[in-house]
Amino acid sequence: MIEEKIQQEGNLKLEKRIMNISFAGSVLFLLAEIFFAIWTGSKAVLMDCVYDLADLAMIGPFMLLVPLLYKKETEKRPYGFSQVESLFVLIKYTILLAIDTVLVINCIHTIIRGGNEVEADVLAVFELAVSAGCVVMWLVLRRFAKKYKSPSIKAELFIWKLDAICTLGVGAAFVINLILIRTPLAWICPYIDPGIAVILAVSLVGEPVEMILESLRSLVLFAPEKEAFDKIDKVCMDRMAAHNCEVTFTDVIKTGRKFWIQVFFMHNDEDKEALSVGQLKNARKEIMTELAGEFENVDIVLIPDLADGFREVEPVEPPARRKDKIAYIESQEQKKEIKKEAKAAKAGGKTDV
Repeated sequence: MIEEKIQQEGNLKLEKRIMNISFAGSVLFLLAEIFFAIWTGSKAVLMDCVYDLADLAMIGPFMLLVPLLYKKETEKRPYGFSQVESLFVLIKYTILLAIDTVLVINCIHTIIRGGNEVEADVLAVFELAVSAGCVVMWLVLRRFAKKYKSPSIKAELFIWKLDAICTLGVGAAFVINLILIRTPLAWICPYIDPGIAVILAVSLVGEPVEMILESLRSLVLFAPEKEAFDKIDKVCMDRMAAHNCEVTFTDVIKTGRKFWIQVFFMHNDEDKEALSVGQLKNARKEIMTELAGEFENVDIVLIPDLADGFREVEPVEPPARRKDKIAYIESQEQKKEIKKEAKAAKAGGKTDV
């Protein structure tokens, strides 16, 4: 218990450090993007800027939420703050999806009006520099994340990796713009900037939709995706089988970053020995240890399935009494029998008279 508490404190400190680094890096890149978006009037840079602004606006409150995610569950909050995290993620990606839709419509209007002239040389250098910076941030965060990787840390790593790829693609597009402007295809150049913005918006729409659906599943306490459920179910069945138990039902719920697992089991009738509490503790520990490699936060409850014929423990025979006590009891019983016979004989004599 003490080791688990120490590990949780270490994970909390590490997660807060990673979030702080990500927050500081996001602020620096956001300020640079705002400056260049205003200076050049680029729709593509504006798209990056709005995404980073929305992400940054959510990182701040989330940093306040992170310590609460490590608090123990109580009767008042049986799932802790796990569902608050799901609600937070739902709000974040709903905002991103709304912004994404508005920017796509705006860029389409720009294309219809004849495109957007930008300084392609300046933007090419800027986007390639931002891409390099995102790669550096991703490498730094990944080094820290090797020790511990929560859903929020995974999300930050994904965002920085995605930013690096997107800005590299935008930079390459503006380099192509510089080449096309000296060819008969120069008429395409005004459409490259808004076209890049639309492509970015469409390519990024998958993540918000996926995260919104996953958050909704957590909020309504549905089971996780089939792959995760099958993995958990198999581990539970294998570990319980090693203790002569058969799993009759596995109930798995995912709320935020935590998996809540209830394993209903039935003891093997052929086993003559009763299942002890120590065996159940060992089985639970074995399941948690095996799942810890793939799922960071797991809570497991083992429940005897009485409805499906869980074998009740047979009552233990009372210990044999001492021989002298047995002899005394037998003599008392014999005296009682003699008295009964005497009373019966007297009653018979009176009747004859």
